[in-house]
Amino acid sequence: MEELVARRYTKALNESLGSDSLENVHSLFAAIKTSFADNTFVNIMDNPDVPSSDKESILLDAVKSANSDKVNNFIKLLVENKRIMIIPAIAEELRKTIASEKNSYDGSIYSDTDMDEGSLQGIATGLEKKLGAKINLTFVKTDFDGIKVEVVDLGIEINFSKSRLANQIIDHILKAI
Repeated sequence: MEELVARRYTKALNESLGSDSLENVHSLFAAIKTSFADNTFVNIMDNPDVPSSDKESILLDAVKSANSDKVNNFIKLLVENKRIMIIPAIAEELRKTIASEKNSYDGSIYSDTDMDEGSLQGIATGLEKKLGAKINLTFVKTDFDGIKVEVVDLGIEINFSKSRLANQIIDHILKAI
């Protein structure tokens, strides 16, 4: 539900600001999103005893560097409609919108063995050719006994498991006999 509401706010921001200013606004909202990791900040923003004007001033101070009346009015609108708690979802939707407009997506490669930068770049280049989009991959070391490539924004997950391959080879040999 929160994502749907955030999507509507993001769409309105995108239409009013344009794609150039959207990146700057995203950086502001991403910074505010990190504040939501602090329980004290969340308690203040979610507390009904704290006046809305105080919440508004805190958030307006956070976006003061944008020097934009549209952004200030957007923050005031969020406070007025008691939608402060969807700011992290708005930041995420802004990130997705910018990635979609730039046709550039971030992904991860999970494996139990280390991968060098050349291998990462080779996989990214292969995906770019197949998908027609710029793909940036980062390596994450896990206990997965193979390799898994994930690009969440595009809904892509490719995995190759050593144990699954071994089981398939055994099944194929048993069927051949």
